[in-house]
This record gives sequence, structure tokens and C-alpha cells, in this order.
Amino acid sequence: MSHCARGALSAVLTALACLLTPVGALAAWATYELADRTRYEAVMAPLATDPAVREALADAVAAGVLREVRVGPPLRGPVREFTHDAARSFTQTEAFRTAWHMVNRAAHDAVLTAVRAEDTEGGGGGAGGPGVGGARAVTLDLAPVGERVKRQLVRDHVPFAHRIPVARTEVEVLSAAQLVQLRKGYRVLEIAAFWLPVGALALAAGGVLVATQRRRAVCATGLGAALGGALLGVAVALGRHLTLADLPPDVSPAAAGAVYDALTATLRTVTWGLLLLGTTVAAAAWLTGHLVRHRRASSAPPPAPSEAPTRARA
Repeated sequence: MSHCARGALSAVLTALACLLTPVGALAAWATYELADRTRYEAVMAPLATDPAVREALADAVAAGVLREVRVGPPLRGPVREFTHDAARSFTQTEAFRTAWHMVNRAAHDAVLTAVRAEDTEGGGGGAGGPGVGGARAVTLDLAPVGERVKRQLVRDHVPFAHRIPVARTEVEVLSAAQLVQLRKGYRVLEIAAFWLPVGALALAAGGVLVATQRRRAVCATGLGAALGGALLGVAVALGRHLTLADLPPDVSPAAAGAVYDALTATLRTVTWGLLLLGTTVAAAAWLTGHLVRHRRASSAPPPAPSEAPTRARA
């Protein structure tokens, strides 16, 4: 193979490796973190102390309780305020953290069951309206939290609190349309989560081995890895913008942003890791090449001085 062909092949392999890097990172994150119950619970657990999340849950629980309470207009305001205060107070207790853990585990199981099910089956969670293509929306039931708030109201001797019926308070986790799309790509995602990172490493190694100037190829691979990290960071930021811009009116943007940031923390770490690793490798390759060229230039023998021409005497 000619030098020109080897250089072109090395450039193509390096470019493909750089393109596969952010895609492989996304696939691995979705498969090995979001789909893993233990890791998912570890990511979501700290959100039980997030102020925006606690306020949003207090609003949802209080609204669910008030839908079941029949009081006149003069008492509607005080009851709403008292119920909301009770719900907010409950979100600061250890019992709330336990309920938060239970609710998230149920939501995670429901989503995975729905995504892995056949298109003709139900969604694995509560049904939030008509389905799309046989799928139903996956919902999260906050009734256990509402039941605990009711007990708190009873302990506070609120009149008729023991008669408050606690009905299902559903929050949509995954719409039917989103579920259909996830089902189509879930199997592909599971395969890609392993093979895309492996393929990116193989292509990068192949690009270096094929290159005629391997130090320069290593430098290009490092820069490509840094570029892949930058693309991954842009994708995470764009996903956050699109997610918050398309929220239902009853969903708190601050709480949704906190959840998104918690779920994508690993991707941000990978982004900075790729940027740091790529720039370090590129800088090391360039620096060693510069030192080698300088050493060769300094060790080369000086050119021999040319003898002055002699004149013949007449």
C-alpha cells in the first residue's frame, strides 16, 4: 500500500473513531446506568434532598389530596395551604426518603418492563390515556406519599383528616409515543452499548497502526477524542434544553432540570474525561515529536567549511 493510501486510510479510521465515541458513550450510559436498577437508585437517591424536587412533589401530593376533599370556598384556601405545608414538612423526613426510594424503584421497574414488552402488550405501568400502537403511557403513582401525608395530618389533629380518601396521584413518566420509539431502539441500544465503544477503540488503534507517521496519527487521535467529548457535551446540553422546553404546564422546570442533571452526571464526567485525555495525548505526542526533531537537529554534525579558492601566482 502506498504512503498516500495509508495516510488516507488512517485519516478515515480516525474520523470514524471520533464519530463513534460520543454515540458509544450515550449507548453505554443508557444501557449500563439507566437500565441498571442499583445504579439508577444511587443516582436518584440524592434528589430526595433537592429543594426543587421536594417542592414539586409537595405540590403534586397536596393537589392530589385536595381533589378528594370536599370543602366550601371559604375553607378551600386554608385547607390547601395547610395541606401543602404538611406535604412540604413531610418531604424533609426520613419517611419521605424511604417513600422516594420506593416510588423510584417502582417507576424504574415499570419503564423497563414496558420497554422490553412486546408492542401488543401494556406499558407495565398505569395507563395515562389511549395508547399508541398498542402501548400505554407509563405513570408513577404518588399515592404512597399521599397516604403518609394523610397520617401526618391525623397526627396533627386536623379535623376529618382520617376521612380523606387517598386516590391514585399519577405522574406521567413515559408517554405512549415515547414508549413506542424506545421499544424500537431498545434492542439496538443494548447491542450498541458494547460494540460501539469497542469499535471506536479498534478504529482508533487501526488508524495509528496504518499511519506512516504514527506520532502524528496519535496526536490526531487525541484531538479527535477531545472533539468527541465536546460533541457529547453539546448533545447533553441540547438534550437538557429540549427537555425543559417541552415540559407539560404542571411540571416544575426546576425539578425537571435537577432530575436531568442527576441522570446525566456520568455523561458530563465522560465529556470532561475525553477532553482531558484527548488533549493530554495530543500534547504529549506533539511534544515528544518536537523533542525528537530538536535532538536530531542538535546531534547532526555541522557542515564542513568550504575551502577558500586559491589563486595561482603568475
